Amino acid sequence: MIVDCHAHIFTHWIGACGHPTREVHKRYLQRVVTRTVAPTFRLRDGKRADTKALFRAGDEGWTGLADVDFRVGRFGQLEFTHEGEDYGVQYMPVGMQEQVAPPELMLAQMMNAGVDHCILQAGGGYGAMTEMNAFAGQQYPGRMTGLMHVDEAMAGTPAELAKVDRAVDELGLRGLYFGVDAMSRHGFPWPLDAEEMAPFWDKLARRGILLCFEISSGPTYDVAGYMANLTAFGRVLARHPSLRVHMAMSPPVAFFARNGRYQFPDEALAVWRHEPMVLEVMFPITYGGVWDYPYPEAQTLIEDMKNQLGAHRLMWGSDMPNVERFCTYKQSLDYVRRYCPFLTARDKDLILGETCAAFYGICRPGA
Repeated sequence: MIVDCHAHIFTHWIGACGHPTREVHKRYLQRVVTRTVAPTFRLRDGKRADTKALFRAGDEGWTGLADVDFRVGRFGQLEFTHEGEDYGVQYMPVGMQEQVAPPELMLAQMMNAGVDHCILQAGGGYGAMTEMNAFAGQQYPGRMTGLMHVDEAMAGTPAELAKVDRAVDELGLRGLYFGVDAMSRHGFPWPLDAEEMAPFWDKLARRGILLCFEISSGPTYDVAGYMANLTAFGRVLARHPSLRVHMAMSPPVAFFARNGRYQFPDEALAVWRHEPMVLEVMFPITYGGVWDYPYPEAQTLIEDMKNQLGAHRLMWGSDMPNVERFCTYKQSLDYVRRYCPFLTARDKDLILGETCAAFYGICRPGA
């Protein structure tokens, strides 16, 4: 059984996509691409560019987002205008003629790649996809498991806590996506273990809600910022040892593998070895534009993760449909499925599906 632990569906990005307004959604998108590995071009001549014009350096909240007529384009591009020139960020694959990804698109991709089930994550740039993820899970219960969305920095407020209860009680969702970088919406107002966040962590633990947690190095965007967030989360886990955590994205290569091999500080390992925690194996989305398939550099890092954390803690994810700006969906699976000779057949069974299925309570097809 093959399970993709990191996939997305979303309504057309031209709209609000579940957020209160279209403007709120556009600001989520603009903030996401201020720090992206997606290629950026000047539309007039295709010259490579960057996204520095999208924000004011030193202001990492939404207040630092520049007025550049940021907009949703076609063919996978997000566009903006700076000093009279139009630019495009190739954030989605070029073949995405319109910025929309219905469940049926994911199903077709899964059928082609041989994937049995996927976890639908819920990052704010994709939209507040609680309703849509729930609908997809109800429509295709054997193929998709949806996660709920939350306004991360405000997650401890009564309004957001009520949304969590509704997602569980009325929509039937069992898991929640939390992206630390989305706390920029409110200017990173407090650390993860602040008193303002306590009601949120309490609710997750009390109700047994599975947490898909994507960490960030913000607001400083350096290794110190990453470790500050990770250790603060470690203090949350110390208070709630029963909290089951799916750590989204692989550990950052730039911080921990500058020489091509992972070297993790003890403080990080102490958090990642939290017993009910599993970690993603997912490299093409971040380094697929630098490394060539079948990504031997990534295979080396997977071996390091196995040796230091154990194969039973690892699970494969793709970040579909985003990853197809760098490689096909099938390739994002096959660099692990067909290669990685250091993984035994049992290791691959665990990483490619069994661990994720056990974590989310997914039954085998036909079971």
